[in-house]
Amino acid sequence: MAVKIEGTCDPKFNRVKDAFAENFEKRSEVGAAAAVMLDGKSVVDIWAGHADKAKTKPWTRDTLVNVYSTTKGVTAICAHRLVDKGLLDIDAPVAKYWPEFAQAGKDKIPVRFLLSHRAGLPAVRKLLADDALFNWTTMTTALAEQEPWWEPGTRHGYHALTFGWLVGEVIRRISGKTPGAYLRDEIAGPLGADFHIGLDAKHDARTANMIAAPPPAPGEPNLFAEVMKDPESMVAKAFMNPPGGMRPGMVNTREWRAAEIPAANGHGTARSLAQLYGALARGGELNGVRVMSKDEVAKCSIEQSNGPDALLIINTRFSQGYMMSQPGASLGPNPQSFGHPGAGGSLGYADPEAKIGFGYTMNKMQSGLLIDSRATALIEAVYASM
Repeated sequence: MAVKIEGTCDPKFNRVKDAFAENFEKRSEVGAAAAVMLDGKSVVDIWAGHADKAKTKPWTRDTLVNVYSTTKGVTAICAHRLVDKGLLDIDAPVAKYWPEFAQAGKDKIPVRFLLSHRAGLPAVRKLLADDALFNWTTMTTALAEQEPWWEPGTRHGYHALTFGWLVGEVIRRISGKTPGAYLRDEIAGPLGADFHIGLDAKHDARTANMIAAPPPAPGEPNLFAEVMKDPESMVAKAFMNPPGGMRPGMVNTREWRAAEIPAANGHGTARSLAQLYGALARGGELNGVRVMSKDEVAKCSIEQSNGPDALLIINTRFSQGYMMSQPGASLGPNPQSFGHPGAGGSLGYADPEAKIGFGYTMNKMQSGLLIDSRATALIEAVYASM
C-alpha cells in the first residue's frame, strides 16, 4: 500500500515529495519528515509513516525525534552567535573562558580546535560510570583533566560525543546558561523552531521511538567492528565511555531525553531544522529574528579540517562546527553549503548560494557513516526542482 504523505509541498517541488515516497517504498523508511525553506519561505513541509516500530502510532505534523549528531550543527549555531555578539573569540584559548581546561598541557588550545575536531579530545581515558553520560559536571570535569590523544591542531578526528560537552561548556561559561537553555531562549524560542537539547517529559507523547540500524553490509565501513577490536583504544573509548550511551534502547528512555548531550541528543522536527538553517541560508535572519550576522554565517563555510579522520576510518571535512560536502557525501552542488548529519540518517544544512534551509528527520536508522541514501535522494530532488 502506498504511503500517505501529509503536509504541504509547492508544486514546483513535487520531485521532493516523490523522492520522499520512494524512501518508504524502496529504502525501508518507517516514519519521517522533510522540510525545505527557500529564501525564508516554506516550500516543502511533509511527513508520513509511523513513530514506532510496531506501526501503531502515526507520525504527525509535530512528531519530535532524536537526531543524534545533527544536534552538533545546532550547538554550533549557539557558539557562532556568541562570536557574533563579541562574547566569544574562537582564536582565544579555551582556558580563557573555562580555566580548569588548562590542565594536562591544554592551556593554549584555541576554541577553534573544539569546533573543528582538532583538539585531540574525542574520548576520556579513565573509565566512567554508566550514568556519567547524563551528568554535565562529571563529563566536563573529566574532559578538563584529560590529556589530548594527539598534539592539538596536527590532525582531526571526530569528537562524536565530547564535542557537545566541550563546546557546550564554553557556551555555558560565557552565557551562564546550559546550551539547551541558551538555544531555547536566544534562538529556537524566538524563531518558533521546535528543537530541544534536553527534552521536557511533557513532549514524550509526541516523540518517536528510534529503531536500530541493521548491521553494515559486507564491504561497508563498520565502525563498531573496529571498536570491538581493542576496548582500550581511543576509538572504543570515544563511543563506549561512558558505557551507557550505546546500550540498546537507551535513546528511547526518559533519562536520555532529559539530559543535555549537545553532540547527540537534540530532539526536533524536520521543519525546525529547515527554519534554523533557513535563517542562515539567507544571511542569518528569518521572520524578523536575527540568528547571526551575514559575516558570521560566511565563517561557517570556511574549511578547517579535511582528510583521513583519526576516529571514523573514513575521510571527513569540517568547517567551524559543521560538516562540508565531500565525495560520497554531498550537500548539493554549491560549495558553500554547510550542516550536519546524524547517526542513522537525519540531516540539516544551509545552502547560502541557493538560500536553501533543509531538514530531514526519521526514526528507522541506517548504518552509513555520513549522509544517508534517503537524505541524498531528497537533496537531489530539491536541486532538480530549482
